[in-house]
Amino acid sequence: MTDILAVTDHRRGELRDVSYEIITAGRQLADETGGDLHLAVISGTVDEFAEKLNREGVDAIHTVDYGEEFNHDVYAQAITQLYDELAPQYVLAPNSVNGLDYAPAVATQLDLPIVTDTIDLETDGETLIATREMYGGKVETTNELEGNAVATIRSAEWPQAEGTGDAAIEAFDADIDEDAIGSTVNGFEEVAGGDVDITEADVLVSVGRGIEEEDNLPLIEELADALGATVSSSRPIVDNGWLPKNRQVGQSGKVVTPDVYIAIGISGAVQHVAGMKGSDTIVAINTDPNAPIMDIADYAIVDDLFDVVPALTEAFQ
Repeated sequence: MTDILAVTDHRRGELRDVSYEIITAGRQLADETGGDLHLAVISGTVDEFAEKLNREGVDAIHTVDYGEEFNHDVYAQAITQLYDELAPQYVLAPNSVNGLDYAPAVATQLDLPIVTDTIDLETDGETLIATREMYGGKVETTNELEGNAVATIRSAEWPQAEGTGDAAIEAFDADIDEDAIGSTVNGFEEVAGGDVDITEADVLVSVGRGIEEEDNLPLIEELADALGATVSSSRPIVDNGWLPKNRQVGQSGKVVTPDVYIAIGISGAVQHVAGMKGSDTIVAINTDPNAPIMDIADYAIVDDLFDVVPALTEAFQ
């Protein structure tokens, strides 16, 4: 019987969806090892976060009340000390900007192997079998890690944990060496379009190269307004400078999981699909019935977007 330590993720006072997904991933591994699932909640309003994360399947939650925002050195110190205290077999972290910041450092300090961006994990108690995608999602590979290990999980690959748990919530008195903290967060400055977070949208109207030119974007924006949705895009739209980077969905953009994702003029390259395949309902509008996006769409409209979009806008206004 060996335990799992999963580290949660938050940004600017809000828990990220991956914090609930990592519970599911960690619980699956704990069931396979016969151990307990421990959650680490570091920095921020830790008591509030712990209450929200007390879901079914969590055995213990350890809070480290130090600072408000993510700090590499604080996380690395707290996690390595929790590892020494709990002796888990596996440490799980989100494959997020924060997770990819500290996870390699933790693995190095603990002299453990690490595998990143996993989409599936399983173990026989001795070997961790991690599934990853390569070549832009065209190939899946399995990686075997013997003994204890660190792994980061990709968001939207595991369902979010649900239900109310009864885990013990305990404050962990991490011995943070302040002299070893090399940087601190002094504030935030929004970039252009920073008022929109597409990862929080319930409905996304996403546009691709099929829109042809920037002057046609108001067509998409009118539909989004009629639906009360947020506009997002594939990479070519951002590369052309027609929308800001924070609107991009995909491997080099953001991973989104809205209730409804409407893909307009998007062919469905694997890099884009990786960022939106976790959407509850996918609607595709494309003139090509054989476009890859059609393979994952729940509803497909094979027609010219310049005819379909105005008709949809009129129907929802």
